[in-house]
Amino acid sequence: MEPKIRLGILSELKVPTDNRTPLSPEQCVQLLKDYPQLELIVAPSSLRCFDDQSYSNAGITVHNDLSNCDILLGVKEVPPAALIPHKTYLFFSHTKKKQAYNQALMQNLIAKHIRMIDYECLTHEDEQRVIGFGLFAGIVGAHNTLKTYGDKFNLFHLPAAHQLGSYQALIETYHKTKLPPIKIALTGSGKVAAGMLEIMAHLDIDAVEPKDFLNNNYPYPVYTHLKGASLYAHKENGTFNRNDFHHHPQDYECLFAPFTKVADILMNGIYWDAQIDRLFEISDIAQPDWTISVIGDVTCDENGSVPINLGASTIADPVYGIDRVTFGKVAPFLASKNSIDVMAVDNLPNELAKDASQYFGAQLMKFILPALIQQEANAIIDRGTMCAEGKLTKPFEYLSDYAYA
Repeated sequence: MEPKIRLGILSELKVPTDNRTPLSPEQCVQLLKDYPQLELIVAPSSLRCFDDQSYSNAGITVHNDLSNCDILLGVKEVPPAALIPHKTYLFFSHTKKKQAYNQALMQNLIAKHIRMIDYECLTHEDEQRVIGFGLFAGIVGAHNTLKTYGDKFNLFHLPAAHQLGSYQALIETYHKTKLPPIKIALTGSGKVAAGMLEIMAHLDIDAVEPKDFLNNNYPYPVYTHLKGASLYAHKENGTFNRNDFHHHPQDYECLFAPFTKVADILMNGIYWDAQIDRLFEISDIAQPDWTISVIGDVTCDENGSVPINLGASTIADPVYGIDRVTFGKVAPFLASKNSIDVMAVDNLPNELAKDASQYFGAQLMKFILPALIQQEANAIIDRGTMCAEGKLTKPFEYLSDYAYA
């Protein structure tokens, strides 16, 4: 008989709280069917998108004590004081960039001899991420950005995604929504961009090539998708090599500038770090030929690829304005072209929490949980393991000054 493996689902304790979960009740039931050696416990939560009763009704144990679990699944960071020593944890730790606000978390993971598997670090061999909420960030981000534009100019009105409650309900609102002839520049090549592209398809927004987008006007809404060679070029030879760009981004320049003169909306879905050229500089928004009036910074890096991201907004208050002369915050939804409205919510999937959680859980069940439950070697899990047995793993030794300080 195989030894029992105990899996626990955490209640989300980070403030502000998160209503997502790694596994839905139905997914828990399926795991127990697939793996007879598995025991599964769900910590109670009054905020989770699936309530405690839905797990209990499915026959899943709901209990406060997860101390006997071998593997603990969450979504957002676990407060350091709540970490149980010598366990395997999976959640988004937000430590791989040496984020100062989570240094204590990393130090506690080391001190408590925790095996930390970070969802963000679970990648295929080509560094493409395996799981995440990016698809639903893109879906909700694109919806919110279009809603912002409609509200700013009183041209059309979309309900907030969280008011609808499901992706299907979101799509159904598009059946009666007709958009004006707007031009949308959409950036990115990952799951976030894939989510934004889904919304483009459901709203019948036509795709056009970058050159045509720059040179032509259209009597209907269009978008152009900028990524790779259409967004970056080597500073010396003008070419683009994906692998080289990932390893030497400082050698590449951004090609977005011409699009600031013809686009109405920017939907940003690119990964960014300090070595990568911004899409534009903050002074550019003061130029008289600047045309972008709404920006959805879906990947939401403060002062990042979108330098007028002055900090994350909230689901309740998702938009702020930026004055094109002073560069300071102003009220949103001013129809004047003298300000740019920025949608910069950093927890977009929470607006469609059930759909996003089910999508995330399906990825976990496909790529990660089988190997963990059966205690099998797995290269993806190895790449995502930041620390174990009281020390950083080799790929993450660059965090030494941050983790051991």
